Amino acid sequence: MDNFKIETAQNITIQQNVAPLSTRISAFLIDMLIIGAYYALIFFILNALGYLDSENLYVLYTLISLPVFFYSLFFETLNNGQTPGKFFCKIRVTKIDGSKPTFGSYLIRWILRLIDITLASGSIALLTILLNGKGQRLGDIAAGTTVISEKKLVSINSTLAVDIPEEYTPVFPQVTMLNDKDIQTIKELFLKAKKSSNHKMLLKLKLKIIEITGINSELNAVDFIDIVIKDYNYLTQQM
Repeated sequence: MDNFKIETAQNITIQQNVAPLSTRISAFLIDMLIIGAYYALIFFILNALGYLDSENLYVLYTLISLPVFFYSLFFETLNNGQTPGKFFCKIRVTKIDGSKPTFGSYLIRWILRLIDITLASGSIALLTILLNGKGQRLGDIAAGTTVISEKKLVSINSTLAVDIPEEYTPVFPQVTMLNDKDIQTIKELFLKAKKSSNHKMLLKLKLKIIEITGINSELNAVDFIDIVIKDYNYLTQQM
């Protein structure tokens, strides 16, 4: 799954998980099945009522097709960026900066859907998404939106778990003043800062931990934070 990072005005990094193309296609097919079922039901009812022999059949067909014509615009606007297909596949339309799209954004996507999907049978949308790297078809590029996956990717780095020796002895009992959410945030920032050799961030993180817990230590930031994470895991497992 592709992803991209956004730096907000508050210097918070948001990582967006782009919805896989296969998932978007699955959502599209689900929506088509729903639309097909809608047509089948309506025509079954009209046939039962004897309206299919009416001279006004084209007028009826136009009226019946209006909900289909506005299907994606209607659902994405009222259901926070999700058609039924997107809902079942756990994907959503969002602004490229992670904020909620406006009605204007949904409208632009819907209008350009005619070029992206309808006229070109989806080929333009597929090509644009594959080349863009941010999960955007032409409508998304124009509207400043993308489609993201809401499925959680779980890895060892996204959990609290760390390897602790059997004979481990905790150093800072004050770490119990922290909670699981605090340690999760500390671990994520710690790993990112180590990976990028961001010593300034590591020092800030150490100082923040000291501020919260009152721990007094002359250890360097890397060793200190590493011990804090291990101590928390060890001590909370004993509770």
